[in-house]
Amino acid sequence: MHLNNSKIIVIKIGSSLLVDQNKKVRKKWLSSFAKDVKKLKLQNKKIIIVSSGAIALGCKKMNYNKIKLKLDKSQAIASIGQIELMNLFSQEFSKYKLNISQILLTLQDTEERRRSLNAKRTFENLFELGFIPVVNENDTIATSEIKYGDNDRLASRVAQITNADTLILLSDVDGLYTKNPKKFKDAKLIKKVNHLNKDLKKIYIKGVNEYGSGGMQTKIEAAKICQLSGSSMVIANGLFESPISKIIEKNNCTWFYPKISKLAARKKWIISSIAPKGVIIIDDGAKKALKSGKSLLAAGIKKVSGKFYKGDHIKVLDKNNNECARGLSSFTSDEIIKIMGYHSKEIGKILGYISKSEVIHKDDMVEI
Repeated sequence: MHLNNSKIIVIKIGSSLLVDQNKKVRKKWLSSFAKDVKKLKLQNKKIIIVSSGAIALGCKKMNYNKIKLKLDKSQAIASIGQIELMNLFSQEFSKYKLNISQILLTLQDTEERRRSLNAKRTFENLFELGFIPVVNENDTIATSEIKYGDNDRLASRVAQITNADTLILLSDVDGLYTKNPKKFKDAKLIKKVNHLNKDLKKIYIKGVNEYGSGGMQTKIEAAKICQLSGSSMVIANGLFESPISKIIEKNNCTWFYPKISKLAARKKWIISSIAPKGVIIIDDGAKKALKSGKSLLAAGIKKVSGKFYKGDHIKVLDKNNNECARGLSSFTSDEIIKIMGYHSKEIGKILGYISKSEVIHKDDMVEI
């Protein structure tokens, strides 16, 4: 199964999994979920959790009816609920010696390139420290997220920027059906989806989106993002205890498989992007290294042109001004001017802080 081969896994859980209809916190369920996460961690997998529930827990604490809340009051309740949510995670995950951290995001944080790169580095650093990031929508300042609920798409964006192998959407249904299973006994579970074609769209528009607390439409949109970014996605029933174990053991769910590899998706995006912000000229040694599939290091850079920032697209030219590559810069143009020609070990001393050793990483570069 794809899950066994996944190195980075994003798991999205909805508020209905954390708080039941009687506003009772499902601590036993969360404990079983934490145990599942522990099993994945023991397999050296990196886990990210995208969780709803701040407003639901805030309403529980304040004894408010979520349905009757106005937008501005929802934002205040979310602020109260965030503390409750993270305390809940901390209590249950600490039982299995799992360390968690919190990252608050809005969709803008994942869609604007510079902000998404900063988020990606934060995730990578948390992985290195051995922590599990718990991502929440920043409901205290967001508007559309509270009003419409879009954690499915947020989770897919998190999977995209972290180069995750698999996104798990834990829902209150087993997956995608041919019809609404609550209305039609002959509804069949669709186990595998390779292409989100027009016929599949008709299925969920006609009825499948009528069930499930988050609706199927946002899940289909999330699947689109995953398929085009090289990640697998699975919709599974999360109401049962030990939901991840159930996926592995029974596989009674819907898998959406990527159209292209993660690396191919990223490089396609790089090469088809808008006009580069700057130019780097390299020596023959660096050009030879690029041709052999290596990253671009500061030592091989001879000249820098243009004003650009971390994450911007830049051209790489040889000494004869022939374009040989294009990629995403790990440094600003001002930083590269300071470090060009120097060995990677000297970068920290020159800049005064430790950064990446590659000016353009091989995974962020396309040879022309």
